[in-house]
Amino acid sequence: MTDDNSNKRLTRRNALRIAGAAGAASLAGCGGSDGGDGSSGDGSSGDGGDGTSGDGSSGEDSTDSGPQYGTLEVAHWWGEGDGLEAIQSVMDAFKEQHPDVPFDENLIAGGAGDNLQANIRTRVQNGNHPSTWQSWPGNNLLPFTDANLLKDIGDSVWSENSMEDAYLQGVKDAAQPAGNYVTVPLNIHRINNLFYNVEVVEDAGVDPTALETPSDLVDALATVSDAGYTGMAHQTGAPWSSFQMFATVLLGETDAETYSAIFVDGEVDANSDALESAVETTQSYLDYIPSDAGSISWTEANNQVINGEAAFLHQGDWAAGTYITNDLAYGEEWDHVTFPGTDGYYALNMDSFPYPVNNPSPEATTLWCRFVGTAEAQEIFNPKKGSIPPRTDVNTDPFNDFSKDQIADFQNSDAQPPSVAHGLAAPPAVKSSLESAISSLNSGAAPADVVSQISNAY
Repeated sequence: MTDDNSNKRLTRRNALRIAGAAGAASLAGCGGSDGGDGSSGDGSSGDGGDGTSGDGSSGEDSTDSGPQYGTLEVAHWWGEGDGLEAIQSVMDAFKEQHPDVPFDENLIAGGAGDNLQANIRTRVQNGNHPSTWQSWPGNNLLPFTDANLLKDIGDSVWSENSMEDAYLQGVKDAAQPAGNYVTVPLNIHRINNLFYNVEVVEDAGVDPTALETPSDLVDALATVSDAGYTGMAHQTGAPWSSFQMFATVLLGETDAETYSAIFVDGEVDANSDALESAVETTQSYLDYIPSDAGSISWTEANNQVINGEAAFLHQGDWAAGTYITNDLAYGEEWDHVTFPGTDGYYALNMDSFPYPVNNPSPEATTLWCRFVGTAEAQEIFNPKKGSIPPRTDVNTDPFNDFSKDQIADFQNSDAQPPSVAHGLAAPPAVKSSLESAISSLNSGAAPADVVSQISNAY
């Protein structure tokens, strides 16, 4: 996509392509709350408008007194807790810097982002999409870039504030799924963490720092189980926890290049042996999970780590917030290691804000995207959210010790592979089919059958 076609209107034909391709993304962890939808029936709170011209200039004019901005509608799914506080702090800082920009916060919570994604698809079809919205970057945005519905913001946004110099390559790749910049990442959550209860592993005689491969963890779980504890705190009621675990095991048993070849490029058949091995290892972990794993949430599973009933938890770094809010001492009562076999990798889950064409408030949206990409905005947002900044030049003083360690790992990482379970590595339709394969993995299907389903997803 180039600037020549970035001015295409959100035609009904392209809108239907989005509706057909962008299946609702489902996952928990760093997603939204289970609250209300925060909007009217069509999600059109505020005057986002449908625009009147193909050049994306509807809603804003310049006068002798300066630009007259259209209403900047920012839609997001952070409905409560740290996410809501974090994004509202960023919005407050933006409004303080740009008091002349009319601002409309459109909260569409619930479904861990599903409700917002469905709302966006409906509004794209109706031609009244918001100025920008919270979205996973990477291949999650391919249905939009394939339909030429996202604008190239390389010159207008990414050339500002030293952004290209301050972002690592994995993050920049996710911001340009079709080869040019169309979105701005605000935060990073890491996927390849292994958390543990210090007292439990010590009592069981297990040293997490000595685990070098995913298979080593199987032996550790067996040792923990023999000591009378649950080995791995885990839930299987929804596939995403096992999905991210399986992908992390694959990364640990192979490398970042093989991981990307499979999940980003769809080279499944050429790597079927590696995939079968990862399925077998993941299913071995499932021998040591809670007996009620199919009916509990990940937070309920994690309570077993907090209460000293379970040893390990594989989860995104948002799990650390649970330990911190329970006043557990980092490094003394709880700790973590990079998931065995993935040293040097920082598996990315991110939230970003894309720039749609035919924008109802083009100049205001440019200002917002530029601000999201600044060290200032990321320093405001990420300490509150429990995530880390994509920029490498953000002051780390406001962050807790765990996040400082994560920041150091990120900045020193050799590669930053995109999470497939969280929508960055594969487009929505593929991700949905992969989740079905993971459900089969959870149910104990033969590894070859699971791999066959993975192959059929691409």
